Amino acid sequence: MAVKRVSHEPAYVLHRYDWSESSLILEVFARHHGRIALVAKGAKRPSSNFRPVLLPLQPLQLSFSGDAEIRTLKSAEWMGGHVMPTGEALLSGYYVNELLLRLLARDDPHEALFDAYAGVVQVLAGDHAAAQAATQSAALRAFELLLLREVGLLPALDAQTLTLAPLQGEVRYTLVPEAGLREAFEDEPSLQGADWQALQAALDDFAPFVATLRACAGVNGALRIQLRNLLNYHCGVATLRTRQMMRDLQAL
Repeated sequence: MAVKRVSHEPAYVLHRYDWSESSLILEVFARHHGRIALVAKGAKRPSSNFRPVLLPLQPLQLSFSGDAEIRTLKSAEWMGGHVMPTGEALLSGYYVNELLLRLLARDDPHEALFDAYAGVVQVLAGDHAAAQAATQSAALRAFELLLLREVGLLPALDAQTLTLAPLQGEVRYTLVPEAGLREAFEDEPSLQGADWQALQAALDDFAPFVATLRACAGVNGALRIQLRNLLNYHCGVATLRTRQMMRDLQAL
């Protein structure tokens, strides 16, 4: 039986684990193959061509072979375009990676989500001046929405989930894990119906990441709390590891 080989596949490294004294196991997000596992033999050796390339948040082209759960990495090439994010932006990138590791099944392609991931990484790797902080935060909210929709965990945002009643523009609604989108009680984090409808329209745009980023820019604070609760619920944790790390660093 011929061993399947894939060449020049656009991909990002999400995480890496030690495997033996000289090799690594990589968790990779590939455009046409989804989340896959690869073994990079000899990658820890000082002379390995893999050492300077297999970094997270960097656009790569990978070639690999095999039909088992863990394939064998044959070559890796850095595609350039941006440098590694730093500081809080780097932690935000690790947060996005943790979301993918927790919510994506193996070998399940998501080409549109891959393009959104490339978009958010590019934003995080941009100018880290204070003026960019709001854009980076909106990019994270846009990616969270697109990820939840792509894996089937986001209800329609232009109707109440349980009743299917259309939203009213000036009425406030909240997104909760157990019931989806419903009318908000007093003091609950919420958005106006018009804001939810704008987010749904952005998700349906031909360029959803850019459109959703713009739609998130004006509602980031309240949306952040609601999406965090929804993500933690579906990830099965009270707080994601990278989020807790960011809190600890901010406290210092």
